[in-house]
Amino acid sequence: MTGKTGKIISGLVLLAALLLLPHLLQYHHQDLLIFLTINVLVVASYRIVTLTGEWSLIHAVMMGVGGYTATLAFKQFELGMWFTLPLAGIVAAAIAALLCFPLFRMTQFYFLIGSFAAGEAIRLCWIQFVNPFGGTGGLSGVEPPLIGNIDFLEPVPYYYLTLVVVGMCLFILHRIEKSRIGLILHSVHWNSPLAESVGVDTWRYRALAFIIGSFFVGVAGGLKVHYLGTITPNQFGVGFMVFILIWVIVGGYNRFYGPVIGVVVLTLFDESIRSLEELRPAIYGAVLIASILFLPQGLESIPTRIRRLFSRKPENDSSPSNK
Repeated sequence: MTGKTGKIISGLVLLAALLLLPHLLQYHHQDLLIFLTINVLVVASYRIVTLTGEWSLIHAVMMGVGGYTATLAFKQFELGMWFTLPLAGIVAAAIAALLCFPLFRMTQFYFLIGSFAAGEAIRLCWIQFVNPFGGTGGLSGVEPPLIGNIDFLEPVPYYYLTLVVVGMCLFILHRIEKSRIGLILHSVHWNSPLAESVGVDTWRYRALAFIIGSFFVGVAGGLKVHYLGTITPNQFGVGFMVFILIWVIVGGYNRFYGPVIGVVVLTLFDESIRSLEELRPAIYGAVLIASILFLPQGLESIPTRIRRLFSRKPENDSSPSNK
């Protein structure tokens, strides 16, 4: 079996499992599966921002921008979900483009703090302006799409819809990373002065990564609000941003699938400690510290470590043989 054939078979098995999975779960876990699928897109879109070496604290707010855009487009202009989703991504990308001018004058730690401040300023607008954002109470009354007799208010049909949208977005993000643009983004991260010396406009590519990531997380925000039916500013606060960071760091961000592993494993872990609500912050802190100490490359590095362990050749016995 060739490597390509093995990948095709693995992909078909994974697809079959994803299609069968919701029918094996209870109603509550079907809800969880939808949010997990949406969060896969959140972490994948965040990873493309980190390709240039910049870590922002505004990604959760950009998801909120997409959610509020979809909500207002549905309520004010009666646009269906097929229009609100791309519009949510476009508006989030447009705001990201405007923020590039002040934010990318900073780097590293200063960019991190600047992005947090910009995100809180946007979130403050949602809280202060009751019209049109609804203030702290947010907005409600958003509905999923209508396709024939399919009831997308039920979790299983909406899960399949989410799976299709997220799958398409992941495919596009993967193709971007494997393209010339993706290679340049990597070069900006690993050796920015060298990239500039051969004519790469590092500012432009850092901004491009930020805009692309914001577009796709805006789509994720639209998916979430069309399922929940409501949106509030607290859904996209610093607490959710911390979860995004933990998912990406624990999963690993050197490979495309690293953050996906992180969000899946930690979501299942979070469900297992649901009864320990008061201890969750301490437990997550311990998980993050343990990951940094013992798995600095994230969960994605475990298969490589296992292969290295079994590929080590036994040392030759240099002691003289007994005759």
